[in-house]
Amino acid sequence: MRARGLPFAAAVALAVAAPFVLSGCGAEGGLESAGATPTAIGPVRLWPDLPPATAPPLDYGETDTQSVPGISVPENDVRRVDPISVVRAEVKARPDTYSGADGMYEETARQIGRCVQEPAKCPVMRAYYRDLTGNGRDELIVGIRMPEQQVGVRVYLAEHGGLTRIMSTIDQVISVELAGRDVIVRASSAGIPGYEYRTAWSWDEQQRAMLPTRDEIVRVKPPGPSVPPAPEPRLVEPSASPAPPGSSPTPSAPAPSASDDLFAEGP
Repeated sequence: MRARGLPFAAAVALAVAAPFVLSGCGAEGGLESAGATPTAIGPVRLWPDLPPATAPPLDYGETDTQSVPGISVPENDVRRVDPISVVRAEVKARPDTYSGADGMYEETARQIGRCVQEPAKCPVMRAYYRDLTGNGRDELIVGIRMPEQQVGVRVYLAEHGGLTRIMSTIDQVISVELAGRDVIVRASSAGIPGYEYRTAWSWDEQQRAMLPTRDEIVRVKPPGPSVPPAPEPRLVEPSASPAPPGSSPTPSAPAPSASDDLFAEGP
């Protein structure tokens, strides 16, 4: 005996159309239409007849890496090397280089040479460590203060018992941040008030170097006026006995004002 029911094709069509039927009924808890879907607009290629470039783009040195001469890294552990000695070795190897990835102001190079005698004037800042390459070991991140509010940021990779510089950039840096395995450099944007440059440097396995993978100009919110903190409430304990009649109460010391807190000198 043939079972009663719809043919297979009709059943499938009904199953597909069922949500739309339910949404048309407007039953409570049923599906509702989201309206017409806008047509997707794909990318449009401009000037498709332009011939391909015959020469590679200009090399800005992002992929330049340098081995640091005279620096050995026991067990490829960058924490066992002195960051100041690393920078001094680079200056010594290229003493007359004032531009590019190895660029160093003459004044800065002279100060680096006297970091041991004058540590307070040493432009090499505190070093940081982070695994930026994904090899399971930390890399060495060094910052160097330079004239005109510029900062040099350099990253070093330990390999084969030596040290390789895999990133070097100089800019008027606002801040440097670590996000995952990226080094994000925030720099002031000359000539565009209210904006700043943000460049994310990421490890590229093929080039074996840190590359500026994201570069953008970002609008920043100007800092608002600082609001002084309100003075904390003072707890006044009640007197043990009421004041005698006719006597004037002793005034309590006034609570410290917010302005006192703002101008108070530290220890």
